[in-house]
Amino acid sequence: MSITTHSKVTLITASGQDRQGVYKMRHEIYAAELSQHSLNLNNQLTDDLDSINHYIVAKYPDRVIGFVSITSPASEKYSVDKYFNRSSIPYQFDEHLYEIRLLSVNKNNRNGSLAFALMYAAFRWVQSHGGKHIVAICRAEFIDMYCKAGLQPLGLKAVSGKVTYELSVASVDDLQKMVQEKPRLFTLLKNRIEWQLPYSFFAPSACYHGGSFFKAIGEDLQALQKAKQIINADVLDAWFPPSPKVLEALHTNLSWLLQTSPPTHARGLIEVIAEVRGIKEQYILPGAGSSDLIFLALRSLLNKRSKVLIIDPCYGEYIHVLEKVIQCGVTRFNLNRKEGFIVNTTALLQEISKGYDMIVLVNPNSPTGVYTAKEEMIEMLLQVPATTLIWIDETYIEYAGAYQSLEQFAIKRENIIICKSMSKVYSLSGVRAAYLCCSPHLIEALKGLTPPWAISLPAQLAAITALKDPQYYQEKYSETHVLRTKLKQDIADLGVTEVVDGVANFLLFYLPSDFILVDKFLIYCKAENLFLRDVSNMGQNLGTGAVRIAVKDEATNKRMINIIKQVITRSCDTEVAIQETVYG
Repeated sequence: MSITTHSKVTLITASGQDRQGVYKMRHEIYAAELSQHSLNLNNQLTDDLDSINHYIVAKYPDRVIGFVSITSPASEKYSVDKYFNRSSIPYQFDEHLYEIRLLSVNKNNRNGSLAFALMYAAFRWVQSHGGKHIVAICRAEFIDMYCKAGLQPLGLKAVSGKVTYELSVASVDDLQKMVQEKPRLFTLLKNRIEWQLPYSFFAPSACYHGGSFFKAIGEDLQALQKAKQIINADVLDAWFPPSPKVLEALHTNLSWLLQTSPPTHARGLIEVIAEVRGIKEQYILPGAGSSDLIFLALRSLLNKRSKVLIIDPCYGEYIHVLEKVIQCGVTRFNLNRKEGFIVNTTALLQEISKGYDMIVLVNPNSPTGVYTAKEEMIEMLLQVPATTLIWIDETYIEYAGAYQSLEQFAIKRENIIICKSMSKVYSLSGVRAAYLCCSPHLIEALKGLTPPWAISLPAQLAAITALKDPQYYQEKYSETHVLRTKLKQDIADLGVTEVVDGVANFLLFYLPSDFILVDKFLIYCKAENLFLRDVSNMGQNLGTGAVRIAVKDEATNKRMINIIKQVITRSCDTEVAIQETVYG
């Protein structure tokens, strides 16, 4: 039975009935066609590994027309042992090594992409189960197909019946890189088949953030003294400590805070936010950091059919959630580098008029730090249709000035959601606290999806105490502006002519084209314990050479400038030496 051009083959985990079709096909191919086994009256072929192996089958429409088998580390035996010594394989036979075997397609469907689809399905099975390495014995006449699927022949062959096998291996990480490098090929494959396997076609991708400095410290947190040697300018944690009142409250009550369950729905925190911000309690939904609320709310308010407009560049988590998690339609409103990445609200309104379910804005924006004034924002928002949801991320709004938040405006509208992180402006990144401010009808929809005890007791106490000490933080915001201005000038003095004029606790700058390439620049800085942010996932029109750096205290800023200067000077000297060698 051959596949018609208008129908799709289904890939699915083999049922008991499907296995009967598999065993029959195995007899047809490996006994009758390839003479590897003797014919038998049952017209079925099985082996000892079938009791533990996993089968993925291709069915059309309900008949098995292809299959592949996976042997997991739970098995003490692998079929590769029949033909090759384990010492020939460059991987240990441990809990991370899987074997893909018996890739088979019936005669009528061997000229299409079905074998490739089955190989990919087997790879995803191994990947989704935590495998790191794959071994396979591949039919030599089809070795090109196996190579295209990412397997690497080891040059060792064995003959069985009419078949010559070639020993091949693959790293799961390398296979994943291949998938990422060929998105169109695999998207085309995805569209040609009906994927009914219990894991997604593409491996879910984690949202990239800064924080790679923890690899230098140790993510097991057993060597925190190393943190004093590291400059973590790849994340935007506040350079200043939390309010002394916060530290005192945590220190005094630490044992009790750690051993006691928090108020179930953070009622006290809601009351304090309402009091400090001048808004009613029913307009507030707290969460364990803005990421918690972004994942919760956007997945609840949107679906695959939703149309969302987002500014570009902006905070990378939004693109990740919208495109990778929800998989909705996303349109990017590109900000102009030559204009300093300001948001042209007139042009943005024209784009909004085309019709969207949600608009996502970050103000002040990241990675640029550019801020759109409150009055201009309100003027624009008043012209947005009431049926369009507007999500405004105000993580850094306090740096723009007191009372610049749109919370008071949002509570008068049915369609505006303000997302407020307490990490960056209150120096509470480690405890994770945030809240949404929006219409009660939206709060009602989201509250039922919020788990109890979402915010830890230390986080609730820290957030409440921080909100009650505005004078301390206002002083720190003023100091931040002075430090940022000085850092911007110091960067410019290094020969960097393009530094974006932001208002928050970070700067975006561009390495000149005659300097070092940005990827090497970041690596060289890292070697000196300076971690800067690769902003490549934060926009498609940032251009080359973009680097984001967090503002630190005066002494640390000087250290950063000295390291950057050394890296630039060293790379320029190296380039001159190379040119002198090449050109004499």
